[in-house]
Amino acid sequence: MEPIDFVIIWVDGNDPKWQAEKRKYEKIDIYEKKDNREIRYRDWDNLQYWFRGVEKFAPWVHKIHFVTWGHIPKWLDITNPKVHIVNHKDIIPNEYLPVFNSNAIELNINKIEGLSEQFVYFNDDMFIVSPMQPTDFFINGLPVTRAILDPNVWDRAIQNYTTTVQMGIINDHFDKKKVIKENFSKWFNVKYGKENLKNVLLYPWSKFTGISTQHLPNPFLKSVLDEVWKEEPTELLQTISHKFRTPFDINQWIFLFWEIVSGRFIVGPVIGKSFEISDNEETNLIIYNTLKAQNYKLMCLNDLVRFSDFEGEKKRLNRAFNSLLPLTSSFERSQ
Repeated sequence: MEPIDFVIIWVDGNDPKWQAEKRKYEKIDIYEKKDNREIRYRDWDNLQYWFRGVEKFAPWVHKIHFVTWGHIPKWLDITNPKVHIVNHKDIIPNEYLPVFNSNAIELNINKIEGLSEQFVYFNDDMFIVSPMQPTDFFINGLPVTRAILDPNVWDRAIQNYTTTVQMGIINDHFDKKKVIKENFSKWFNVKYGKENLKNVLLYPWSKFTGISTQHLPNPFLKSVLDEVWKEEPTELLQTISHKFRTPFDINQWIFLFWEIVSGRFIVGPVIGKSFEISDNEETNLIIYNTLKAQNYKLMCLNDLVRFSDFEGEKKRLNRAFNSLLPLTSSFERSQ
């Protein structure tokens, strides 16, 4: 079996040195619409459960590349042979540092030294919560994903141009009708169920309007990331020049879209689900019970709201994690 690495990016929003540097650049950043909300950086103190989930449910992982501004969790055992600490300066040119934009950071993950050709990219809110096999991510050397067309629906409130920009890049390099014809069974597949209807209805459009995504870990081929960088360096560097997130950023989805339209993937089932943690205790309880019941292999626990009691909610979530993963992993220092 070819090695499969995991890549995860992490920020310690409580680090005073990081906070001071961030405040310094907030004052001089030119983008009025930058996304610099506190919720982009706050820490739920549950990263240890990400590592416990990997060790218990995906022990076959070859290497974990931990990408960070420079801070490292006090409990993380960096001597573990599976852990590779990656500083932003190791993968991002000096003229663009420091950067507080996760989109800019993830565009550079193919620069990680020693990264395997097959790897899976995680945000730090995406957890493995049930046993997984390498074939959940890769089959015969190809990523397991889905090719489902999507309309690009404009939202005045969000004003996010990312999909428009990225579909423009895809349409510049790929002919939609030719792509679908050459990989017809990957675009119209029984595993998509009712979602095949999207492909049927959107097929008449001559251009790609959008491709469906899930807020879950993505399997990638490093060679595809290298290829996108070769073809579109100017567009990618534009995002990297944004120290904070903006509505005009390109993100890691461009690599997924490129894999899909170039046919370098295997159709697979949905094995995870993304959840929005809210300020509603009853709704969150359902999510936490789903976590403990291991109803999915992968869960994303996303939060984009202000909490009336963030510390209380954090404790409730981590109690749920601890009931599922109570044992210390080899990635944690012995106390």
